[in-house]
Amino acid sequence: MKDITNLFGSMVFNDAVMQARLPKDIYKSMKKTILQGTHLEHDIANAVANAMKEWAVEKGATHFTHWFQPMTGTTAEKHDSFISPEGNGKVILEFSGKELVRGEPDASSFPSGGLRATFEARGYTVWDTTSYAFIKDGTLCIPTAFCSYSGEALDKKTPLLRSMEAIDRQALRILKLFGNTAAKRVITTVGPEQEYFLIDKDMFLARPDLIYTGRTLFGARPPKGQELEDHYFGCIKPRVSAFMKELDEELWKLGVYAKTKHNEVAPSQHELAPIFTTTNIATDHNQIVMEFMKTIADKHGMACLLHEKPFAGVNGSGKHNNWSIGTDTGINLLEPGDTPQDNAQFLLFLVAVIKAIDEYQDLMRLSAASAANDHRLGANEAPPAIVSMFIGDELKGILDAIESGTSYKGKEKHQMEIGVTVLPDFPKDSTDRNRTSPFAFTGNKFEFRMLGSAFSIAGPNIVLNTIVAESLNQFADILEKSKDFKSDIASIVKKTYSEHKRIIFNGNNYSEEWVMEAQKRGLSNLKTTVDSLPKYLEKKNIDLLTKHHVFSEGEIHSRYEILMEAYCKTLHIEALTMVDMVKGEIIPACMDYQRELVDLLRQKKTYSGNLDCTVEEHFLNNIAKLSACVLKKLTALENAILESSQDREILAQAAFFRDSIFTAMSELRLIVDELETLVAKKHWPIPTYAELLYSVI
Repeated sequence: MKDITNLFGSMVFNDAVMQARLPKDIYKSMKKTILQGTHLEHDIANAVANAMKEWAVEKGATHFTHWFQPMTGTTAEKHDSFISPEGNGKVILEFSGKELVRGEPDASSFPSGGLRATFEARGYTVWDTTSYAFIKDGTLCIPTAFCSYSGEALDKKTPLLRSMEAIDRQALRILKLFGNTAAKRVITTVGPEQEYFLIDKDMFLARPDLIYTGRTLFGARPPKGQELEDHYFGCIKPRVSAFMKELDEELWKLGVYAKTKHNEVAPSQHELAPIFTTTNIATDHNQIVMEFMKTIADKHGMACLLHEKPFAGVNGSGKHNNWSIGTDTGINLLEPGDTPQDNAQFLLFLVAVIKAIDEYQDLMRLSAASAANDHRLGANEAPPAIVSMFIGDELKGILDAIESGTSYKGKEKHQMEIGVTVLPDFPKDSTDRNRTSPFAFTGNKFEFRMLGSAFSIAGPNIVLNTIVAESLNQFADILEKSKDFKSDIASIVKKTYSEHKRIIFNGNNYSEEWVMEAQKRGLSNLKTTVDSLPKYLEKKNIDLLTKHHVFSEGEIHSRYEILMEAYCKTLHIEALTMVDMVKGEIIPACMDYQRELVDLLRQKKTYSGNLDCTVEEHFLNNIAKLSACVLKKLTALENAILESSQDREILAQAAFFRDSIFTAMSELRLIVDELETLVAKKHWPIPTYAELLYSVI
């Protein structure tokens, strides 16, 4: 059995490695840079680079790369070897501080949303000293930010770090007013739960739609889906268990706090959940998790699907973003304590979050917007597109009492009694959980449940950090001028709750009644990506993001363009894939089966006996009619694809893809899925849902 404590972080140039390998003064300077954001001197960078290179070479590394997160949503890396010519036909291994701190990848081939002209190629990667370097596949990976020659952020990490600085500044102002001078930094932490599907690799390779789009564009419902609710938390199959075991070990080597693994609701669906860590590190780690899930699944003869809705009719996959805020001294600022009604600091931070979510519900929604996630939101495995908050009965009771000016007596704490003598009693939580809520308080953190499984968690956390920073900024502006601190806090809590309580809903978010109630409350219902992304460009949102220096106005417009283009390109690829599959596989399969039925009918009718041909005629007629419908719907889709090439403004183009292309795709799919139920299995050219969902045994 492996020693997990020695395995964990063994491929990471972490604090323990730095302390052991760096001279004491260099180590102290490096720690100061990490903790306080001070400038990294050239000689310090050189010393760290040399120690990092020596350590990496000992671990078998031959190359280094600046590992960054462009606006593609995935990661990028350009590898350089450590070798340097010595002049006598031999080489030495070198790695300088300059190479550690700065890289220069070609920026012209990454999405820029108009920030850069195609011919403007220079870009820079800059070492993120707060995220440890690690070794992956024989390469030293240095986490970096990515910017253009003119300084605009071209990645997801740079604005995330800016948002973390914004909430740090504003939260420290509040803490100082409460007399907390020990805290030097306030950090947000995240634990992203990652859902995914595992299917047999051979089945995956037989489905062009899965290869090109990540989801099945066709597929009739299987005889058994998730109706029996027998997969959730069920016994993990040996093949999946072996995958999970190797995944855990490889992640532990890279310092990823992989903690929980289990079967999810849908057949072939699973989940991995980590322990909380600092938001930018959690973002790095989640990218590593997604990459390793795919590569390790491949080694086990499986394919890992991270699409939000790879199969129609069964649950899709999300990524629950568990977010909290705390100090560098270990205080969780969202911890209510035993008597939350008397915890003024907690109540102030709580209403800051309530205010933020209500005022910027549109930003929260668009942070989870994508073509893939549009399939999932609003179904019974994900919250609706309406943003609301769950805070539980106890906290709502406390805030209701504060608003009405009455005293809150509190609920008596009860022991959980199950009624079996041999089972121990235990304290019952003060409130239940609400799995239908998009943004739920779960004890000492908030769980944002709208994210799709393939998402980088950077975007939603950029929004969360920034909007809460704005609430705290407004509170600090008032309290720093206060002449009666306690009274003014009580006034802020009461006023904020009264003005923003419409965002709080502790009931069933899946119900139609809530949709109508939310409309009465004035909450937005941005059903699709095309509805939500234009909110990026509203003045209040631009003002917010530029005020806290998270984005420049140009960077905001670029992200709007990038995300809109990604939406259009996704649907375009799906439509072209659908056309290819219908023309190259579905229609020929239908023809083959019809030919077989015609031959059988001919043989029966030439037989001397009077044979009944009802069955053959029934199937032949139905398949012929449906095939004609397929041709009609296919032609409509092809015409829509041609029309999509017209020059339109990006919002109009995205709306066309949503309203015309997606509608045509959906209509074509209905016919093909019905044909699947009629065409003989030996003729049907692609694996069915029944085969895909139960392919890993």
